[in-house]
Amino acid sequence: MSYSIEGKTAIVTGAANGVGLAIARHFANKGANVMFADLDENRLAKECGQETANMVYFAGDLRERLTLANLLSATLDAFDRVDILVNGARQMLPGDPLDLEDTALETLLGQNLMPAMRLSQIVAKRMIKQAEGSDDREVGAIVNLSSIASSRTQKQLMAYSISCAALDQMTRSLAVELAPHRIRVNGLGFGSVMSTSLKDRLKTHPDYRLEIESHTPLGRIAGPGALAETVQFLASDSSGFMTGQVLTVDGGRTLIDPVSAPAH
Repeated sequence: MSYSIEGKTAIVTGAANGVGLAIARHFANKGANVMFADLDENRLAKECGQETANMVYFAGDLRERLTLANLLSATLDAFDRVDILVNGARQMLPGDPLDLEDTALETLLGQNLMPAMRLSQIVAKRMIKQAEGSDDREVGAIVNLSSIASSRTQKQLMAYSISCAALDQMTRSLAVELAPHRIRVNGLGFGSVMSTSLKDRLKTHPDYRLEIESHTPLGRIAGPGALAETVQFLASDSSGFMTGQVLTVDGGRTLIDPVSAPAH
């Protein structure tokens, strides 16, 4: 595989556990400088261990604008530049669409969409600035993690589905807006992957495992690391003529899956 990201600097959010952690570790192992970003400082310290020359972490609430600015500053202090952004921080929250007091949609738009959009904006501005006077073919790459729930419906997950659909549309819109600046924006919608949210749901609904596996042509739930090489491809020069795309990685579930099956 030639999807080289060696020597590039990446910010990965949601990097304290699950899919985000797997991606951040994979990037570091492939020679990238990686900023692990998440709210959970204790988990970051545990998972990252002793910080190394190419692996540091930042803890903070990414819903706050100042935190995002501080994250970018910390990345520049550590590595001087940023070439890749992986927006991996997501939350799943059930809600009742008929409950006028339910705040799931507002909460998930504030958690899953707005931090990704705001961080993409400030990181893109930095990418543009650091590329001034350069004729490099590519200035930077942004990858947004989404879900197959963006195009499916399931009871009590309307808010989550809407937030993922909004994230997919943000990916397409930013791709067009940032293309003149040579910044590519792509997404990855996944299902049948053992994300943190799926692991939590399996603890209370162990029957979901068999249901998901039976509705997945490949017949299994993949580990968090299954997405890492796909994200690496989207972040590398090997996908240099690809932008505005949301790739589906779900073991084939969306090819045959009825809407009643759990979406993750």
